[in-house]
Amino acid sequence: MSRFLLLSAASVASLSLGLTVQAEEAVSVQETIIVTTPGPDRAADELIGNATALNREQVLENLSSTLGDSLDREPGVATTFFGQGASRPVLRGLGAERVQVLTNGLGVIDVSAASPDHQVTADGIDAEKIEILRGPAALAYGGQAIGGVVNVIDGLIAEELPEEAFSADLFGAYNSANEGSELAGRGQFVSGPFVFTLSASQRDFDDYDIPGFAESDRLIALEEAEEDHDHEHEDEHDHEGEEAFGTLENSFLETQTLAAGLSWVGNDAFFGVAIRQQTAEYGLPGHSHAHGEHEDEHDHDDEDHDHEEEHDEEEENPFIDLEQTRIDVRGGLTLDAGIFTDLTASASFVEYEHTEFEAPGEAGSFFESEGFETRVEAGTEFGNVIGAVGLQYLDKELDASGAEAFLSPTDTQSFAVFAYQTREWDSGAGIEGGLRLENTELDNINFGSRDFSLLSGSFGVHQHLDNGWFLGAQLAYTQRAPNESELFAFGPHLATEQFEVGDANLDKETGFNFDATARWTGDNVRFGVNLFAADFDDFIYLTPGVTTYEGEVVDEADGLPVFLFVQESATFRGGEIYGGLTIPEGPMGGEWDFTAGLDFVDAELDDGGNVPFVPPVTLNAGASAEWGAFEVGAHLTWADDQSDAGAGQLETDGYTQLDLRAELDLSDFGIGADGTELFIEARNVTDEEIRYATSVLKDVAPAPGQNTRIGLRLSF
Repeated sequence: MSRFLLLSAASVASLSLGLTVQAEEAVSVQETIIVTTPGPDRAADELIGNATALNREQVLENLSSTLGDSLDREPGVATTFFGQGASRPVLRGLGAERVQVLTNGLGVIDVSAASPDHQVTADGIDAEKIEILRGPAALAYGGQAIGGVVNVIDGLIAEELPEEAFSADLFGAYNSANEGSELAGRGQFVSGPFVFTLSASQRDFDDYDIPGFAESDRLIALEEAEEDHDHEHEDEHDHEGEEAFGTLENSFLETQTLAAGLSWVGNDAFFGVAIRQQTAEYGLPGHSHAHGEHEDEHDHDDEDHDHEEEHDEEEENPFIDLEQTRIDVRGGLTLDAGIFTDLTASASFVEYEHTEFEAPGEAGSFFESEGFETRVEAGTEFGNVIGAVGLQYLDKELDASGAEAFLSPTDTQSFAVFAYQTREWDSGAGIEGGLRLENTELDNINFGSRDFSLLSGSFGVHQHLDNGWFLGAQLAYTQRAPNESELFAFGPHLATEQFEVGDANLDKETGFNFDATARWTGDNVRFGVNLFAADFDDFIYLTPGVTTYEGEVVDEADGLPVFLFVQESATFRGGEIYGGLTIPEGPMGGEWDFTAGLDFVDAELDDGGNVPFVPPVTLNAGASAEWGAFEVGAHLTWADDQSDAGAGQLETDGYTQLDLRAELDLSDFGIGADGTELFIEARNVTDEEIRYATSVLKDVAPAPGQNTRIGLRLSF
């Protein structure tokens, strides 16, 4: 705690000295409308919760191979990092089934929440905007948003007529750490009231470079202790082989997306249809398929040595091949019908499938998800009370098969009604609150059906002060139904190297949440503090245990340790401190900007244990200077050790990452429109060994080492 207080004080001091965002960016954030919030559209500085909107330029600047990695620098956001192929965002220590990832306001309807090695089918490379809501957003999006929402907005369906009849945005970059390329293109055409949008993207990444050994020192020491060998045992060289040093084997990534949208835009209405297809193939580093079979072979060394060696070679290269097709339909109109001011309706049809291969031609398991989701929201106005009411429906089928399918086929249906209302006074005071009623049913082919009635509600107050301060507080009560994995999992889960066992009798998870915020905005300065507390009843998590397998009670099955989904009360405490300052005419005649943000979370179970995979105290700070068309910048990320690991997990060492960037605005030379730039970046300049405490691969797959990234963005 003393270390945390010192870090908080240091962060506040650094902010006061100028480590903050540039004034123009601060104004941009404040004026940006956050469409993901329930009720009327509001700017970020009018929200009690901590909300962020990243525009296209900001998304590309921080772009990584997957969504969670691209957002990792944002306050209160971490990544589940699974090599280059998969990651989901973690918000305030909550991830997977508690963070709802959306595309244009509707769920992604994939299987990314079921396992960290499953790619989320929403990506920043072709995003027009990404919005992040930290804290419970269950009122608008259901229990799966009990920890927050990340909404990836692709802009394929236009709601307003663009100013230009034609516009385009092209992007390309090369990365030295994986000898990889990333390409994206977008074009928009306007003809009368019709808007046609086309986008495409591609990534082609080889295995990436790492600073040293793939396995962490902690894991190597643990393995050696378990083997009970002395310091000179012959297996010591296994950790020093070329295959485990310098390059993370089987970490390649190939992705392709192609999307198109057609919209009709009238004076008081719009309607559009969009289709998006995504394919990907990526390696699964750090674990081996056919784990149990390998141990069985080891017991029969003399049976077929040559065949065993061939099998071992193949099993070192498991990979996933996925495909998703998504159709979105959205429309809206302005109303003058009593209390109703507008109406918006959205629907999404999704077909998703992926195959997990042990080696080329050897399929280990197959996952398929088909779903339909629709949402209808009507704006309301009762005098000075402005808000929205709505309906939401989801019908999803998940099917899994194969030797390594730890989930059995499950159908999920949910229906919800919700309302959210706000009231503002001329004095700057305001109140807001809402309610959501939801019914969720999960029907499993082996375990039968479970039905959950869910209730969520919130109430908040805020005050705008004339001196630039905004103060707010909010209470929320949220409920979440267990998902398919938590209820019905039973089998080897090779991504986590665990034999996972669900519990079909789990209760719904309930959270009591408190959020408080204080922000101040001056001419060139912006500062904010968000503090939160969440108390969960029947919190669901994985922990080591025993199960009945093949008629015996065991703590290990198929060569993997048994982990059970269990429930216990848990408490989360934390916050984010951030701010901004610009110096228009700073040293050397440049316009200087500084950034800093500190986020922290502590998560404990009632029995005194720690919630697993919680991010450590993390500080992000940056500085940039601009001289006309030329800009340079630096960004520093410092993460503390994570010594409060959950049961069955190793502690994680902290790290310091330094990134550098230089860019040239080509539009100043008559090339392209605003946004056209040539850039070069040096990421992880010091080749630091980085292991994320929120990743199941943290001890076998570090983040990429030193990387030079060169790219071009062309807008016209």
